[in-house]
Amino acid sequence: MRLRSCVQRSRRSGQWEGVVEFVRVEVEDGIATIRLDRPKMNALNARMQTELIEAAREVTQDTTVSAVILYGGEKVFAAGADIKEMAGMSYAEMSSGHSRLLQDFAKALAGIPKPVIAAVNGYALGGGLEVALTADFRVAGEGAKVGQPEIQLGIIPGAGGTQRLARLIGPARAKDLIFSGRHVPAAEALEIGLVDKVVPDDQVYAAAKEWAATFVGGPAIALRAAKQAIDAGWEVDLGTGLEIERTQFAALFATDDQKEGMRSFVEEGPGKATFTGR
Repeated sequence: MRLRSCVQRSRRSGQWEGVVEFVRVEVEDGIATIRLDRPKMNALNARMQTELIEAAREVTQDTTVSAVILYGGEKVFAAGADIKEMAGMSYAEMSSGHSRLLQDFAKALAGIPKPVIAAVNGYALGGGLEVALTADFRVAGEGAKVGQPEIQLGIIPGAGGTQRLARLIGPARAKDLIFSGRHVPAAEALEIGLVDKVVPDDQVYAAAKEWAATFVGGPAIALRAAKQAIDAGWEVDLGTGLEIERTQFAALFATDDQKEGMRSFVEEGPGKATFTGR
């Protein structure tokens, strides 16, 4: 397993000084794990959010990484933003700075151009659920609880919850969760499409890793194009979405992977191509 060089990278990026505190990136067998590591509840303070931006940048640039797992550990994914840090902020402080950071770290995770799977144990609440919503897929443990309880603090989700949640499960169900602030058990989350798989709590990371492994050795450029076409097309009208798809489709004919994939299909049959990501 390879760990990132926290001191060197932070000095180059200028995002912070010294060793990264709360977010680890581990790479093994083509899979990067972005590990949230701020005990006890992985509360997302400003530094942790900044480190997530750097982690997203790192796994994006690392050509050895085919898929990414977002993971908070065996006990908890993330119980939300750091309320103690935000409680005393003024409107000016929140409007001009912190609210933008909330949006930026979530955008950075959502923008990773590779398959991303959130492995959710325990609580994924507020900002924690918003982290999971940036992933392409979500695997939850049987004992997991997810939700957007910000309304109970007199606020609303601020890291994409009102938008990504509604797009994922529909506006009425999103309003139910956000208006009530209730905690949703894993079985219900699966039923409404908020998570994609539910497994025993002690198998969450293994299940996410098994899923991620299916993308290793795949056509990385085509996977990136598919993700970008789907995500960008979701935001626009059908005609514009079809043009996005057409452009991405045509561009893949400039890649070695397309040549190898079609050559292999014609000569050897489906599923036998060796892709290089070029």
